[in-house]
Amino acid sequence: MHRPVLTLLTRRIMSTFAQNPVEESISKKLASKFQPQHLEVINESSKHNVPKGSETHFKVIVISDEFEGMPLIQRHRLVNEILKEELENGVHALSILAKTQAQWEDSGHHVSKSPPCRGGTGL
Repeated sequence: MHRPVLTLLTRRIMSTFAQNPVEESISKKLASKFQPQHLEVINESSKHNVPKGSETHFKVIVISDEFEGMPLIQRHRLVNEILKEELENGVHALSILAKTQAQWEDSGHHVSKSPPCRGGTGL
């Protein structure tokens, strides 16, 4: 009886990925590298002066014990290196929250709100 719901959910996810190839690529690469306990890839492009449907501005939340003992700057550099192809091909902005599971728990799962867009000319 639950099977149709799972099928519908699977179709919705597949459809979203087909329509959002950059978001899918980011998700797959980060999941593969970090085996995160929590991963969110948030397309914030609609908050900026870009055409509808753009994939240019993202926030990623990566919670993984792979970051244990690693300074924040190293975590960000690692994420940027993994997403080098996306950053060279259309991703204009990438906000990164990279924590260990313990840090995530200690923060109460807090994610800061992104600042408002400060303009731009669009694409």
